Amino acid sequence: MTPHDPPPRASHDAGAAPGDAFHPHLPDPGPTPEDDRRPLRARLHHISADALDGDAAQTGGMRRFAAISGHRVGSERLWMGQTHVAPATASANHHHGASETAIYVVKGHPEFVFADDTSSTREEIRLRTAPGDYIFVPPYVPHREENPHPDEEAVVVIARSTQEAIVVNLPTL
Repeated sequence: MTPHDPPPRASHDAGAAPGDAFHPHLPDPGPTPEDDRRPLRARLHHISADALDGDAAQTGGMRRFAAISGHRVGSERLWMGQTHVAPATASANHHHGASETAIYVVKGHPEFVFADDTSSTREEIRLRTAPGDYIFVPPYVPHREENPHPDEEAVVVIARSTQEAIVVNLPTL
């Protein structure tokens, strides 16, 4: 290989036929009929904002929408989607089983509430957030999301270390 040779090909464009050269400078030709015949894990997936799936595990007081899941795109170790909490609303208490959860605040000022079991008084901890903030929820930690603001919906993006949205609803923290 000389400095003038094109770099080796790592993958190909979703619209290109197998074996075609990858040309990032060319416009995307869009989906082809062959895309629907490829196995889920043999192609890229584009999930538009209006194509999120509301048929995800739910908790009272909030609404989850799946974007990336084993069922939708063939992911094996990742679930990703959005959660919406209406103004002046709190979710029910819940945890996410063995999955780790990462949260990115897109809109609003949601609050994440959990019980601190390390103290003898079992103190309730409230994490107040703003757009651009991140929250990490370890496996099995009971918590709830609250949106105390009367006029603004809270929207967050969630990523989990499991292929589906594990949700275990609980009566109390």
